[in-house]
Amino acid sequence: MWGLCKGSGSKPYQTVIDVADSTGPAYKCSCPSRKFPCKHALGLLLLWAGGDTAVPHAQAPDWAEQWLAGRRRRAEARRTTTDAASGAAPADPEAARRRAERRAERITAGAAELEQRLADLLRNGLAGAEQAGYGLWDETAARMVDAQAPGLAARVRELGAIPGSGAGWPVRLLEECALLHLLDQGWLRRERLPDGLAATVRSRVGMPGSPDGPPVRDRWLALAQYDTADSRLTTRRIWLYGAESGRTVLLLSYGAAGRAPELALPVGLAFDAEVSAYPGSGQLRGALGERLSPPEPAATRPPGVTPAQAAVRYGEALREDPWLDSVPVTLARVVPVPDGDSWQLADADGDLALPLTASARSRPGLWRLVALSGGAPVTVFGECGHQGFTPLTAWPEREGEAVGLC
Repeated sequence: MWGLCKGSGSKPYQTVIDVADSTGPAYKCSCPSRKFPCKHALGLLLLWAGGDTAVPHAQAPDWAEQWLAGRRRRAEARRTTTDAASGAAPADPEAARRRAERRAERITAGAAELEQRLADLLRNGLAGAEQAGYGLWDETAARMVDAQAPGLAARVRELGAIPGSGAGWPVRLLEECALLHLLDQGWLRRERLPDGLAATVRSRVGMPGSPDGPPVRDRWLALAQYDTADSRLTTRRIWLYGAESGRTVLLLSYGAAGRAPELALPVGLAFDAEVSAYPGSGQLRGALGERLSPPEPAATRPPGVTPAQAAVRYGEALREDPWLDSVPVTLARVVPVPDGDSWQLADADGDLALPLTASARSRPGLWRLVALSGGAPVTVFGECGHQGFTPLTAWPEREGEAVGLC
């Protein structure tokens, strides 16, 4: 739509709106207003919404056509860039290879610098880390960002919170420094690693990847969905379970800070779709392909294990990925019981239990789980790691719908 709006000047303002854009209406007006959209664009929209006769059909003037053509060209350029980032064949493979080599060189320089900083920390003693505060780690993280290694930067930032985490912090700091050192060494010696482990190292330092496995068509059950956010990004994690393949897959979706990611799947419903796997030893991340049916209620549940078997499963996964915080696990016949100031999931048929993580104990979902159980065994899906178990979804022992705990 376009129109001319008389203002305070001698020339009317030229207002044009593109309502056919898939991302939402776009606006352009020659007025000096800093508001977006301006009142002239809003007025044109109100006229258009009032009926067909208010804004008649006609041939667009040159100034409107030129703006629209420019938008179409920029949209096509963005689509090309997105396709290249998502794994489509780049326009210039040689240029892409050179860019990848330059980034690898920067990451190598950053990893070498990080090794020196870790050595200085241990040489001077961990007590200095408590006195230095966040400043030391923020500076080091910024250097890793400059080296285009966001994965290393994120792990460095986490080190800054450990000295203030309570009693026993030196042990935890030393453990995390050791894992960071191991990741550094893995990157610096990646040519000597097996292909799967090398792909895991590239992913952990923050190198972008793309799904390379063949699409697996299955009836996927949406097990859980939850968001985490920082000052820059909102990350959505969605766990899927394939009824026929028996595979558990993690989908990741991102949104700008304060904005929800686009991908959302209703927990407890199943749908027919194709999912492709990302490379890396023990990696569970996948990419959702074509969806062949809408989500529908399903009685499907993943098979459950005991708390002891869940701990063994996490230990085995660490052999493939030493930096793994947790693995997806479904616990069968467990009962939530208090344990002093904390909670645990106890085996209804044995004497073993898994403690709940601190984050799980602070969520309202804990009380939904306790209410669902009522002292009786339940089936619980969640993430099992070195800090304990985080319940995400639960089912009553007999037939019943899934209850989200996120």
